[in-house]
Amino acid sequence: MYLDRHDAALQLASRLSAYRGQHALVLGIPRGGVPMAHCIAQALEGELDVIMARKIANPLLPEYAVGAVNEDGWAYYSPFADTLIRHPAELDIEKLHQLDVMRRRRAQYTPAREPIEAKDRLVIVVDDGVATGATMVAALHAVRSRRPRKLVCAVPVASHESLRQIQPWVDELVCLQTPVKLEAISQHYRHFPPVSDAEVMRCLRSPPPRAQEPRHESQATRVS
Repeated sequence: MYLDRHDAALQLASRLSAYRGQHALVLGIPRGGVPMAHCIAQALEGELDVIMARKIANPLLPEYAVGAVNEDGWAYYSPFADTLIRHPAELDIEKLHQLDVMRRRRAQYTPAREPIEAKDRLVIVVDDGVATGATMVAALHAVRSRRPRKLVCAVPVASHESLRQIQPWVDELVCLQTPVKLEAISQHYRHFPPVSDAEVMRCLRSPPPRAQEPRHESQATRVS
């Protein structure tokens, strides 16, 4: 169990230390992935930005994701989405809603500038945990379309099934914990408060904090 997102980020930064000084572009998925990406960018002497992706929820069960969409409009759906949704038009409505949320957040988080260029760069995509894998896959698809030199996914905790979904989209996958049964990301943190828009903007507008040594070690899974 991690103390908080900062603790998890420090441990990920330790596992990614071989990339220090390689001008990595570290992308956080809002909101929870951004403070972690902020810390990792500092540790690796890299650059920080956001990558937008949002889950597409089951209209009848909003807490259950049946897919995800990135800000380019590309959507990824669970293999079981068709069996869960009676009216496909409901998914289109939810997709359009999430696209609108991302447009507003992009304007709020990075006003007056385009996303940082990823072409021919080492890019590391970070989130605070992966349950279904849909949001991460949507984010990775957006980054891959920008032709990075190497694409890395780095997360502190993920389900085995989500890692299988993510693997084809990356050149390297780093995950510190893969519990046998993952019910909620928050269960793997002692302190897991919601991350506000204000905190995301502070991360993007200020220098990343000075990294410290990890407070404890975790078993890591690295798939290349």
